[in-house]
Amino acid sequence: MTHPIHRFDSSSIATIGMVHLRPLPGTPRDSQGPEVIASTAVGEARMLADAGFDAILVENMHDLPYLLRSVGPEIVASMAVATKAVVDAVTIPVGVQILAGANHAAIAVAHAAGAQFIRAEGFAYASVADEGIFAEADAGPLLRYRRAIGAEHIAIWADVRKKHSAHALTADLSMADLVSGTHFAGADAVIVTGPHTGSPASDVDIDAARAASPLPVMVGSGVTAESLPGLLNRASGVIVGSTLKVDGRWENELDPARISRFIKARHGH
Repeated sequence: MTHPIHRFDSSSIATIGMVHLRPLPGTPRDSQGPEVIASTAVGEARMLADAGFDAILVENMHDLPYLLRSVGPEIVASMAVATKAVVDAVTIPVGVQILAGANHAAIAVAHAAGAQFIRAEGFAYASVADEGIFAEADAGPLLRYRRAIGAEHIAIWADVRKKHSAHALTADLSMADLVSGTHFAGADAVIVTGPHTGSPASDVDIDAARAASPLPVMVGSGVTAESLPGLLNRASGVIVGSTLKVDGRWENELDPARISRFIKARHGH
């Protein structure tokens, strides 16, 4: 007898705040231990949760330059420690992304730490990123792995035509084609971005993604307090990082004034 899968409802959240972990052990900019990194992450997650964000996404953004798919056990272990600390510190849903495209590791971390979703790049279709070629789509192996470890309650949010990548390999496919194919491959939500971190996604792409499938559409870059109301009329939710930081730069500290302005814009929506 099979039991029903109660997967996380990706349509239930509209604002997702980024927690960019400090450089993890063994990466070029590493300067802190896992406990300090986790403590900093908890402080940032609590700030975002207290401000009124609906969810948190934990990511190893400072680990650049990134490795392709396989990141090493030291990264996976540190991500698990930090994510578990964040999960224990807040009452809102928590997601995981491990750059670059380490989706199996992200599922494992989310499962072990009690997180609810992951952000996956290279889930469907091929692309060329600064880390190299995402030559094989991850959907088939990843969904089988999720089932094998008993993690089917964890949702997979898949990037479509992701930022920081070249998409000549799929240039003959429209955004609607790509979103439809990503839905077919088994994603639980799709993420639409601009070309770079901090660059806005186009309204045309967002609208095409929304029309192409019933999946929730998340906007994954370039969201500001000013653009938020319009985006929430077009998309299911937004993933926010850079605009919440000092001077609007992702590598800086969180800025309480910017966070407050963003949440006020959301409530004014």
